[in-house]
Amino acid sequence: MRHDSDVGRHRIGLPDSGCHTARRWRSNSSQPTSDHTALRGSRGTRSGPVTCNSPGRPTSSGGPDACLPARIARSAQAVDGAGRNLWEFHQWFGEYSASDSSRVRRIPWDDLTGWRFEDRTGNLVHETGRFFSIQGLRIRNDQGPVRDWAQPIIVQREVGILGILVKEFNGVLHCLMQAKMEPGNRNGIQLSPTVQATRSNYTGVHGGRPVPYLEYFRDPSSRQVLADVLHSEQGSWFHRKRNRNMIVEVTEDVEPLDGFHWLTIGQLHALLAEDDLVNMDSRTVLSCLPFAGGPGGDDENGDRRAPHTTGHLRSWINDARVRSDLDATLTGLGEVQGWHRSTDRIAHESGLFFDVMAVDVRTGSREVGGWAQPMIECRDTGIVAFLVKHDAATGELHALVHLKAEPGFVDVVELAPTVQCTPQNYKVLPAEAYPPFLDEVLGAPVDTIRFDTTLSEEGGRFFHTRSRYLVVEVDADRDLALPDDFRWVTMRQLARFLRHSHYVNVQARSLIACLHSLMSETELSD
Repeated sequence: MRHDSDVGRHRIGLPDSGCHTARRWRSNSSQPTSDHTALRGSRGTRSGPVTCNSPGRPTSSGGPDACLPARIARSAQAVDGAGRNLWEFHQWFGEYSASDSSRVRRIPWDDLTGWRFEDRTGNLVHETGRFFSIQGLRIRNDQGPVRDWAQPIIVQREVGILGILVKEFNGVLHCLMQAKMEPGNRNGIQLSPTVQATRSNYTGVHGGRPVPYLEYFRDPSSRQVLADVLHSEQGSWFHRKRNRNMIVEVTEDVEPLDGFHWLTIGQLHALLAEDDLVNMDSRTVLSCLPFAGGPGGDDENGDRRAPHTTGHLRSWINDARVRSDLDATLTGLGEVQGWHRSTDRIAHESGLFFDVMAVDVRTGSREVGGWAQPMIECRDTGIVAFLVKHDAATGELHALVHLKAEPGFVDVVELAPTVQCTPQNYKVLPAEAYPPFLDEVLGAPVDTIRFDTTLSEEGGRFFHTRSRYLVVEVDADRDLALPDDFRWVTMRQLARFLRHSHYVNVQARSLIACLHSLMSETELSD
């Protein structure tokens, strides 16, 4: 795939080598962690009288999903799939990418076919009234260091489908993944879910080809649904946008079409450690896999090992939502102060934050052969990081979450990573806006960094927009001073919140998928 104007690699604090880190860890505790115990279930050490027969269905009174965590763990440990090993996958993926003739080029507003700026509001809208629009958002927040600002934002009322189809081969779950071109991907093709489509796309507003495998997710009633939850998108760039994250299991034969490939969860975990390979939509769906669960493992009795009960965390979240004075009101794009429109972009007067720009796309691998659209292009690479630690008594893994308000959220705040920001933006913001723990992450000793990979944000709306995703381990006995909007939580608690809408934001979901990959590696090394 060709991009007429490519951007260079941005790595903060690392040389431009294209390398990544994904280091295994071991707890210093003599007790096994409950996180790892859930994974050990695949080796026959599950608690409770549960047995599973091929193709993995439970036969005891444990219920229809009693074996699911063990089956997921078995797949997470499988680095060789029924089809190809990882070397063969890379060969296939490289050949498929090399054969893609898609071309994406930046264009001025005058060449943005099918779109127009409304005379009255200045909003950028599609001629059909569908797909999405770029509007203005006015934010007032009496409790924050920045009390008042305005910005462009994507308004997309439709709920899209992000779905992964899974099937057992030789007793091991495999995921059907798609090598998909998106105009915002700096490298053209990345690994996407089986289905990744907006409602406008899958209802055929574009007049193109139908979305493959859509029927498995539009009517999943006759199949086993492993996950099905509405989750938010980026609350700083989307206004109240949600997607339906689904994982559906089939037992019948499903032939992979051109550009589709069956991979184990373990193979996907390995691929997560590679820059710009597993796309954002795949990561959010993978985070919904119920690793923590099963007999005796996913009820709130596990809270006795947690710093805070799940009930306390719910109250903490709800209290913040009730007390928040954040007011976000849609306005006309032409009314947004501090942003200026040129012939080919809308940019902030500081030269920071992001731009709204446009691209023309020509491709043979999508539902339609060509189109034009506006996109958001961030000015620099973001930092998304979890601080984690193992509990000194139990060895259980804890992650430090931030209860973060974003103006585009449906319900004001969601659980976010410890750090989620673009450091360069703070050049023009008040000193008190500087993120807690950012220096802790950027200055972390190399031997404490467990995961470090630069990954793309959603390539359908964001042009060459990337973040450096990190997991940094701190000593179990280290007492960090926590602001009131930070809490240590267990992986089990995060898994519970992931089953419900509007609790865990998309950046945190990406990192949770990465954390699952590290936990699987640890089990393999034991």
